[in-house]
Amino acid sequence: MSEQAGIGTAKEAADHELILAFGRLQGAANRLEYILGRALEEECGISHLMFEVLLILGRAGAPGMSMRAIAQEQVLTTGGATRLVDRMVAAGLVARTDSPEDRRAKLVRLTPLGEETAVHASRVHVANIKRYFVAPLPVEDRERFAEDLRILSHTARDVLPRLP
Repeated sequence: MSEQAGIGTAKEAADHELILAFGRLQGAANRLEYILGRALEEECGISHLMFEVLLILGRAGAPGMSMRAIAQEQVLTTGGATRLVDRMVAAGLVARTDSPEDRRAKLVRLTPLGEETAVHASRVHVANIKRYFVAPLPVEDRERFAEDLRILSHTARDVLPRLP
């Protein structure tokens, strides 16, 4: 008998151990996103999504990244990435520059304020990650849990289609 054969009612579906486990993962991620994102907004004046873009650009270094690459990293549409970057340009966090390889293309890079904001926000974020994400877990399970999350993240990333 297949696993699906054991689900005959909505109650059985709702109580299925895999459905419950995935729901807990989603619930924890959503709640932590809210808690940690709110702290970034209150203490640093940026959204969690802006923070993620600052980190992506920090990883990329000079001269920056294309809008398409930012969109792929964040699983956004290019239009969504453009609107986000427009807000970040207006805030002085990033700048658009000409690509050294292609005169028609623009790259996005951190400004000095963006670099400073990324560092400050990272310090705030790490403190909150320790408090809300790491501290509740048993010490002996933390390293394995982090590795399991890396595996899940990479597996899901590899299934997603790449933007053209």
